[in-house]
Amino acid sequence: MTQLTVAQVKEKLNDDELSAHELAVFKEDSRKGVQQLMKRYDKEIKQKQELKRQYEMMMTFEENLFHRGFTDVAGIDEAGRGPIAGPVVAGAVILPRDYYLEGLNDSKKLSLKSREAYFDRIKADADWGIGIVTNEEIDQINIYQATKLAMQRAVENLSGQPEHLLIDAMELDAIRSPQTKLIKGDERSVSIAAASVIAKVTRDRMMAELDEQYPVYQFRNNQGYGTKPHVEALKAYGPSPVHRKTFAPVKDLL
Repeated sequence: MTQLTVAQVKEKLNDDELSAHELAVFKEDSRKGVQQLMKRYDKEIKQKQELKRQYEMMMTFEENLFHRGFTDVAGIDEAGRGPIAGPVVAGAVILPRDYYLEGLNDSKKLSLKSREAYFDRIKADADWGIGIVTNEEIDQINIYQATKLAMQRAVENLSGQPEHLLIDAMELDAIRSPQTKLIKGDERSVSIAAASVIAKVTRDRMMAELDEQYPVYQFRNNQGYGTKPHVEALKAYGPSPVHRKTFAPVKDLL
């Protein structure tokens, strides 16, 4: 067999139809360039195996529910409980059965670029809903109740009716579906992780839009959290209409 060039070997290693025989031949190839390619290939395979193992671990709650006869399992999570401005946003996601999205994890563990990519994939592949509760509503009913309301709205905005809810550290009294409250659920369930991505990206985009209206507070950079530049702007210009008036230090400046 004619020996492939190093560039051709590289192309082959990226081919989904790479055979076991070809892989064995490349491993025996003594050329330095090919050995470097094989070292990188082995590393990538190990990373993929680790991501698959992590995903399967985060499917434990869903799989248990599937075995108990539930089909449509919704993960629910929120973004924006801690900021002093802007809405609280919740996401609800029902992933397809036997679905696999490599690297899906808690939105806080993903880069901005990855979150945006997962956001598009989840919206294309899954049933998803978004719930939004404004800063005015938060001031009226408090952030705890507002978070529950945002989650309820996200579930109501799903296309289908979930048979069971997996919720990050919360219970929804207003929804009759059976539910499981999971502490740190966005790290333990792929459905909740998917919901965290939907909530986080949606809210970040809303805060970027509010940044256009109220640039002195730099909402695009701080997402409404009380960073030092944000608080300094608050003291200099006073609260905007989108600040939470029941939250310190906003309430101290009214």
